[in-house]
Amino acid sequence: MRQQSQQVFQFKITLNGISPAIWRRIQVPGDYSFWDLHVAIQDAMGWLDYHLHEFELKQPGSQTRVRIGIPDEDFDWSRKTLAGWVVAIADYFTEANRTALYTYDFGDSWVHQIKLESIESGSPQEKYPACIGGERACPPEDVGGVWGYESFLEIIQDPEHEEYEEMLSWVGEESDPESFDPQEVRFEDPRERWNATFGEEGDA
Repeated sequence: MRQQSQQVFQFKITLNGISPAIWRRIQVPGDYSFWDLHVAIQDAMGWLDYHLHEFELKQPGSQTRVRIGIPDEDFDWSRKTLAGWVVAIADYFTEANRTALYTYDFGDSWVHQIKLESIESGSPQEKYPACIGGERACPPEDVGGVWGYESFLEIIQDPEHEEYEEMLSWVGEESDPESFDPQEVRFEDPRERWNATFGEEGDA
């Protein structure tokens, strides 16, 4: 974790299609790559990084949209996907280019709205990345997207439902979809996550 940075980017991340909203506010070092930002989003949201991901946003100064994530030749993308670990967030997120989409798990298709709220000077007294706000717990992995999550909520709120006990056993009886505490967020080192995902070889 970096203790200070010349710049700190503050983002609000909101999960699409769910009401009341599930959202997080995070601050990350300005020298982060998109891979680093991906790891911070995963940790702040509560995802477990089991699936592929992708950022989509405009090229600054143009209307061309680019994809940034994990290049995969098995997918027939209509546009090239840039490797997130070699692309700096500061090259794309600017005062004039503030928004992006972040999709996690192409099966469940969790789409997040990302908004750059500010670019500030880092504080030597603070550690970054940091989660400074948010509401509601992250949906369970592999719950079936927005529709599956809505069904999940209905089941766990109805003790008479035939799937109630099975669903509680799956997510844990202490699970509370309304609960979120920014102080409990723990951020992993992006390089360690990269090594665990891709192995020691390569340059993250």
